[in-house]
Amino acid sequence: MNGVKTISVALFLFSILGSAQEAQHPNVFLITLDGVRWQDVFTGMDTALFNSSYTEHKEELAQQFVGSTNEESREKIMPFFWNTIAQHGQLYGNRNKGSKVDLTNTMLFSYPGYNEILTGRADDAHIDSNDKNYNTNITVLELANSQEKYTGKVAAFASWDVFPFIINDKRSGVPVNAGYMNAKGALSEREQFLNEMQRQAPVIWESVRLDVFTHHFAKEYVKKNHPKLVYIAYGETDDFAHGGLFDMYMKALHNTDALIADLWQYVQQDDFYKDNTYFIITTDHGRGEGVREHAKWTDHGKEVQGAEHTWLAILGPKVKPVGETDNVQLFTDQIVPTISKLLHLKWDTKRITAKPLLLE
Repeated sequence: MNGVKTISVALFLFSILGSAQEAQHPNVFLITLDGVRWQDVFTGMDTALFNSSYTEHKEELAQQFVGSTNEESREKIMPFFWNTIAQHGQLYGNRNKGSKVDLTNTMLFSYPGYNEILTGRADDAHIDSNDKNYNTNITVLELANSQEKYTGKVAAFASWDVFPFIINDKRSGVPVNAGYMNAKGALSEREQFLNEMQRQAPVIWESVRLDVFTHHFAKEYVKKNHPKLVYIAYGETDDFAHGGLFDMYMKALHNTDALIADLWQYVQQDDFYKDNTYFIITTDHGRGEGVREHAKWTDHGKEVQGAEHTWLAILGPKVKPVGETDNVQLFTDQIVPTISKLLHLKWDTKRITAKPLLLE
């Protein structure tokens, strides 16, 4: 009997020490907002688009998001970015200040953009469409999941239903909940409710569910399983933009900012994540600058001027709080080396040659 008690105590102490050791390793939430322009993040309301036929409810939009200055306007649109990240983290991409973030792929639409974000390099030779083809490239999610200390501690949630193919869930073993997929396994009451509700809400696009469902599926999974690396891909902004609905695009951007704020607030209240978690936030591509031919705001792709221009936001315990940056050039392919460095992942430096970002 004493031997059993000794073993039990030893196992208990091992579990406590193991949990403490695991908690010392940082956590990373990689978050993307589909097709959001740097202008809308950094310069506030675009008056040309506001005054164009793309905006139906001008008075309502003005009341919500127009300020006396560009700085006041952008804060109204994205209060979490400008009241939290700008104060405690880093923001890149305001080209008016010489802060530039660019894609390295030349396709300038979603699948190639997400491949670059998640794998650390462009692959124009093989990824030239948004078709549901399984990605032959290894994402940072798969890389982490293949290494013992992170196996089973990686997950992805997305509004767009192509993400199981981008992440290659079959090969990688990374659980991906995307499009109108239901949560699976031993479900909480809220997950059961989300499964029931997601198709009872308006289905605006069959391939992209509303971001609020993606967000809460992710949040419930995080609460239950405490993964170390989480990817969340919000999608509404790009689809509203393609539809030429500038007011809905701006509202979606505002709402997504609030969802990210909600997630950050939860993370800072959870002992597993508090003061040991990084948020890396970006977009898969830019868009046109207005209403001119080859520069239409509704469009992106290699023929659209400015679609290669993106942005990046970073928040975390060792991130130097410099706020909005100027006179710097970054590229999207630097995200994977940065995550790999934070999580101490072993990655192929011959295949991924971009340098990690200097956060401290």
